[in-house]
Amino acid sequence: MSHVSLLSDGFFLSLSLCLDIGLVNVAIISLTLTHGFRPGFWLGLGSCFGDLIYAALALAGMAALLQFSAVRWIVWIGGSALLLMLTWKMAREALYPASAPPVEGEADSAAPLPKPWRSFVRGVVLALSSPSAILWFAAVGGALIAKSGATSASAASIFLLGFFAGGLGWTLFLCSLASHGRKRAGAGLLRACHMLSALLFAYFSYSVIVHGYHDLILQGAGST
Repeated sequence: MSHVSLLSDGFFLSLSLCLDIGLVNVAIISLTLTHGFRPGFWLGLGSCFGDLIYAALALAGMAALLQFSAVRWIVWIGGSALLLMLTWKMAREALYPASAPPVEGEADSAAPLPKPWRSFVRGVVLALSSPSAILWFAAVGGALIAKSGATSASAASIFLLGFFAGGLGWTLFLCSLASHGRKRAGAGLLRACHMLSALLFAYFSYSVIVHGYHDLILQGAGST
């Protein structure tokens, strides 16, 4: 697998995770709308490092476990099922969007700016405390590792670089959009995120299912 493929797999995996609207994205939007670009960016940067920790742990653990056929079957079925579920969830929320995330009013803009390191640590904690983080990286991350072949140190480094770049790019985009859009960056922003997320999850669902079919079923039948 080429370095470009590993980099892009990591990038789009991170982007698909970021587009799943949750605590971190709501916190970034709220903080940026209230205090401006920089506080929101520091929080988002911290969440990138929190996600990177989980991604590194998933890579380190799955590299050894994926040598067993039974584990590859579990990862393939579990990862495919989770991706399909998330595709349906994001598509449903894009068609029937919820209300925009609550943000503090303009009157609070005079409040003292949070210190950068506090925002950074808060982002790390929010990312690590996400209830779906472990399940996400164990299932989806493992399935994509099997697909990309990122089991060596150099391949894992390239994959993680792409993963971090995806999270950083999303943070810059979200903070820029929220800081310039202000009050208008509400329900419309969330709906666009859900639509993009549904498309990415659908792509990864197809990729993981097809790769697992060729790797576990077709090659397994050929070896017998």
